[in-house]
Amino acid sequence: MLMSAKILIIDDDSSLRRVLEYNLQQEGYDVITAADGASGLQLFEERSPALVITDLKMPGMSGFQLLSAVKERSPATVVIVLTAFGAIDTAVEAMKLGAFDYLTKPFNRDELKLTVRKALQLQGLSEENRLLKEELAGRAEFQSIVGTSPAMEGVFSVVRKVADTEATVLITGESGTGKELVARAIHSGSSRRSAPFVAVNCAAIPKDLLESELFGHLKGSFTGAIRDKQGKFQAAEGGTIFLDEVGDLPVELQPKLLRVLQERVVEPVGSTSPLKIEVRVVAATNANLEKWIAEGRFREDLYYRLCVIPIELPPLRERVEDVPLLVRYFCGKFGAPQASFSKGALERLKAYGWPGNVRELENTVERLLIMREGDRIEAEGLPEKITARAASRAAGPEGGVLRLPAGGYSLEQLEMEAVLEALNRCDWNQTAAARFLRIPRHTLIYRMEKYHITQPGRKA
Repeated sequence: MLMSAKILIIDDDSSLRRVLEYNLQQEGYDVITAADGASGLQLFEERSPALVITDLKMPGMSGFQLLSAVKERSPATVVIVLTAFGAIDTAVEAMKLGAFDYLTKPFNRDELKLTVRKALQLQGLSEENRLLKEELAGRAEFQSIVGTSPAMEGVFSVVRKVADTEATVLITGESGTGKELVARAIHSGSSRRSAPFVAVNCAAIPKDLLESELFGHLKGSFTGAIRDKQGKFQAAEGGTIFLDEVGDLPVELQPKLLRVLQERVVEPVGSTSPLKIEVRVVAATNANLEKWIAEGRFREDLYYRLCVIPIELPPLRERVEDVPLLVRYFCGKFGAPQASFSKGALERLKAYGWPGNVRELENTVERLLIMREGDRIEAEGLPEKITARAASRAAGPEGGVLRLPAGGYSLEQLEMEAVLEALNRCDWNQTAAARFLRIPRHTLIYRMEKYHITQPGRKA
C-alpha cells in the first residue's frame, strides 16, 4: 500500500468531503479537496495526485467531464467515482471511460479504505511498468510488448530482474503470444545488447541439417560440405542465441545441446576439437515439455538446464483488457494512428477467443485498416468469424452452466467452487485441472493458495 500517497477529493457536498478527508488522513494519506470540477481540475494540474475521488453529479463540470480531462492529461492516474444508490448504470459508464472503481453512497469506512488501497496498488503497478519501459527506452524490441494487465505486469517484472544476468531462460506459451519479443527484450536489457541476437527456429530447419546449423561443420564432413561453416552458436558469440520451438529438437541432438549448456563448448560436425563459446541461451516452446519428458520425447536433464528461469506468456483470451491497447499500437505500427475502433467493435474484439493470440489480432487489425473506407471501424465491419464467435461466447453454452439464486451470490465463492470441482474431477491432478479450467497451472496454484484449498488427507 502506498501510504502518504496524494489523494484529490472533488465533491460539492462539504460534509461528505470532510468525512472523506478525515478518514483518509487517518490512514496516513496526503489529502487535498475541491468543491467543484473546475477547481478540482486546477488542483490536479498543480499537485499531480496519485488518486482522484470524484462525485459524478456536480454543478458546472460534471464528474464525467472531469474524468475525461484527468485521463487525457494523465492516463496512469487512478480515478474512483462516487454515485448515489440506484445509479449504478452511471458508475458503470464511468468505468468504461477509464474509472478504476465506484463507491455507492452511503458507504462505510472499511469499504472506502479497501477501494482506495486497491486503487493505489494498481497505480503502483502502472508506475512500475512505466519505469521499466523508461529503463529500457530506446530499445524498440521491449516497447513492442504491449500490455498493462496484471499478467503482463508479471512478465515485465521477471524480464527486468533476469535481463542482465547470465541465467538461461525458458519462455513458454501458445503460438502467437510473443515469445521472440520477450527474448529480444531480455537481450536488449542485458549488457550483451551490443552483441548479436541470433534466432533459430528449431522446427523450421530440416532434421538432417539442424546439427550443422547450430554447431557448424568442417569442409568435407558430409556430402555437400564444400567449405567450413560457422554455426549459429558461434555467430552469437558474446551475445544471445534464441532457440525457438526447442521442444522440436531431435532426441539425438539433445545430448549435444546439453553439453553446450554444461561445458560452454560446441563441436562442429566433422571436428574432434571442441570450441569454447561465450553465449547466453534463451529458449522457447509452445509444447508441454513435462508431458514430453514422461513420453520420452525430451530429456529431463536438458529441460532443467533450459528452465533455470521460466517465463510463461498468457494467451490473449486471458488478458482481454489489453486488446484496446494492442489495437491502438497496431494502428500506429501500420501507419494509421488516426484510425479508431468504435466501442462496439472493441467489445466484440475482446469477446472473441483469439486462438491465434496477439499474432492473429495483429493480422486482423492490418486487414481491417487496409479494407476500411473511413477512419472509424464499426462492429459491423469486423470479420464474420469474430462477430459470430464473440456472440457465441457472450451467450455461453446452451442452457448455461450456472443457476444463481435470485438474491445474488459471491463471485469469490463461485471461483472457489469451480476450482474445487475441477480438482475433484481430475483426481487432484493440478495440471489436468488447470487444463480443464483453461488457465495456466501457476494460476490454479495461486487460486488454491488464495482459498486455502488442499487435497483431503494432506497438510496445507
